[in-house]
Amino acid sequence: MKLLLDTHALVWWLLDEPALPKRVAGVLRAPGNEIFVSSASAWEIATKYRLGRMPQAESLVQGFREILEEQRFAALPVSVEHALAAGLLKADHADPFDRMLVAQARLEGLRLVTGDRALKPLVPAVLW
Repeated sequence: MKLLLDTHALVWWLLDEPALPKRVAGVLRAPGNEIFVSSASAWEIATKYRLGRMPQAESLVQGFREILEEQRFAALPVSVEHALAAGLLKADHADPFDRMLVAQARLEGLRLVTGDRALKPLVPAVLW
């Protein structure tokens, strides 16, 4: 299975938060799955950390690339096609980070791992 982590799913996984459902954690642990993390999630985490809304993310911000490598997660860069699709997304969802994740999941054929109910109708395949 090819998965794209929503930012909250990534943070909860990395910080071992109990809010991440056990079933989802099991899927993330499964050896056959490919797990992608958007560059938009790095941007979102860094922004929230800078604004003081995610103080627990200091270690994530300082070693993001190394953490992804340790977890065997693949970084998914934001392409021009992703940016255009996010900007043109016909949805009232205002969060630019979420719009990018939806666009990337759609264009790359990835299942979005999210607990955000507002995103579920926007992506063909969701896990959670």
